Amino acid sequence: MTSSNRQFQLARRPVGMVSREDFRYVEAPVPTPGDGEFLVRNEYLSLDPAMRGWMNEGKSYVPPVGIDEVMRAGAVGEVIASNHPKFAVGQKVVGMFGVQDYAVSDGKGAHAVDPKLAPLPVYLGTLGMPGMTAYFGLLEVGKPQPGDTVVVSGAAGAVGQIVGQIAKLKGCRVVGIAGGADKCRYVVEELGFDACIDYKQDDLKKALKQHCPKGVNVYFDNVGGDILDAVLTQLAMHARIVICGAISQYNNTTPVKGPSNYLSLLVNRATMQGMVVFDWADRYGEAMREMGGWLASGKLKTREDIAEGLEHFPETLQRLFKGENTGKLVLKI
Repeated sequence: MTSSNRQFQLARRPVGMVSREDFRYVEAPVPTPGDGEFLVRNEYLSLDPAMRGWMNEGKSYVPPVGIDEVMRAGAVGEVIASNHPKFAVGQKVVGMFGVQDYAVSDGKGAHAVDPKLAPLPVYLGTLGMPGMTAYFGLLEVGKPQPGDTVVVSGAAGAVGQIVGQIAKLKGCRVVGIAGGADKCRYVVEELGFDACIDYKQDDLKKALKQHCPKGVNVYFDNVGGDILDAVLTQLAMHARIVICGAISQYNNTTPVKGPSNYLSLLVNRATMQGMVVFDWADRYGEAMREMGGWLASGKLKTREDIAEGLEHFPETLQRLFKGENTGKLVLKI
């Protein structure tokens, strides 16, 4: 164990694209767990689009990260000291441990994981928050039926890649939307989507008409903005739109762009519903068991985009908003 705990603290509220100047790098003493606590040495950090929202002041589904607080992040690591009856030294655990080498936890929101069942980064992706988001967002909010056409934006990202594969397992036709030929190739050839639209090159509305001739029954939206607006013009009757994220809007310095084609919801008697994965926290075990089974049988594929070095955290986080990652972005400490 090293003698210091490297941390990235939030130094200011970002304006526009998050930058290194928004964080403060410090080296603090390694903390000591008290009664009912344990100390974890983080091995991998989860980098998620939601982190950008956590930095903003204002009402949201969780309180914002405070100025001078360690930046909030999911992480997986090893228990190296414990005064907690449920967490033993040597166990691998996942939780909201923050952007730092070491964290003390009272066990709330943390749980042990088995590295023999899946590599540790998978517990930050398919078997972590992104996978839970995909599972419950699609199945509980999108409610896909066999034969439905499901469209997924951010299709090559941590959530989108899982949404499309689950939709295929449920007997749907799946069309992804992603940026760039390489990502579209990955989505179709490796993940098994029926088609993928390259929003950087293709005429989006024309491509949607081509690939969704009977309209869109379920749209799982990870990006918002112009792509959401385009899909709204192609809805089938009684379509369901899942609002999971809006990564195209997170770094705006102007007001968020809302959908101008929202009257399509009225015409097609469609619904648009937001979802936050924490609402299904009591059912995570159910989802992990089913998706773990799919992974083990080869029915579900997972991809982690692993960068290295805690010191590169700010620049690695930027990759999310530049569309530079394929699969789940993870930072190996």
